[in-house]
Amino acid sequence: MPGPTVPHPIPYQGSKRQIAAAILSRFPEAASRLVEPFCGSAALSLSAVQAGRASSVWLNDANAPLMRLWREIIDRGESLANRYETLWNDQAGRERKFFDEVRAEFNRTHQPHHFLYLLVRSVKAVIRYNSRGEFNNTPDNRRRGTRPADMRRRIAAASQLLSGKCRLSHLDYAEVLARCNPDDIVYLDPPYQGVSGRRDPRYGARIDHQRFCLELDQLNRRGCRFLVSYDGRTGDKTFGDPLPPELNLARLEIQAGRSSQATLLGRSQLTYESLYLSPALSEGSARRLKPA
Repeated sequence: MPGPTVPHPIPYQGSKRQIAAAILSRFPEAASRLVEPFCGSAALSLSAVQAGRASSVWLNDANAPLMRLWREIIDRGESLANRYETLWNDQAGRERKFFDEVRAEFNRTHQPHHFLYLLVRSVKAVIRYNSRGEFNNTPDNRRRGTRPADMRRRIAAASQLLSGKCRLSHLDYAEVLARCNPDDIVYLDPPYQGVSGRRDPRYGARIDHQRFCLELDQLNRRGCRFLVSYDGRTGDKTFGDPLPPELNLARLEIQAGRSSQATLLGRSQLTYESLYLSPALSEGSARRLKPA
């Protein structure tokens, strides 16, 4: 019999909500704290807390407005739901123009309810910024966004799950990793290398591959338990460079569903995401990376 639905108030491209159960299957029975340095929609943390696989979580992200939105969800959820409902209702009959108005106001004030509205209305729920640091994604004109009653339920359920169990921060990911210890479970889901550069600035800062690998090496040296979602493939097309074998990580592939882009082109292809397990966490069934 399926368990209760995990609440997801924030839509987010790259969210791990569909494969959270597969990732959690690699966790120990219970973790004292789950740390997400690139939390995004916090899909894994929400699933872990609901399943009793983590007693507390630390959510961090480089996107400051996103972390302010999480603070509103956890601490002032009812007020956030009310303001979202007002925006959703006010768009009726002029959805396209209203989106532009909310986007301009968000870029001026960075209010959490504006950000939530933009995310539920944006094409593919992608966060995009221009060279001036302004949110500049466009609306999906086929949809009006999550209905207020549904959003209210999701916010309330997420708040109930995380309230009193969650630390929030807006730090460089390396600062977060430096404060982790062997009792933690660390889940790292940085943006793919192909979507974080200057030509496609979905995140405020690029994740340098070499620096990221050095940080993972430091976690290894301290005996920390961690998992990394990093690269992937659709058919024969790969996304991002794999992590180097010198890190001695176990690598698994998780089926993440059908490629929406391939479907648009009339092809049926499955997408697979790589999941790396640290030596302190890996199991004998995992496929070890071998040096070239």
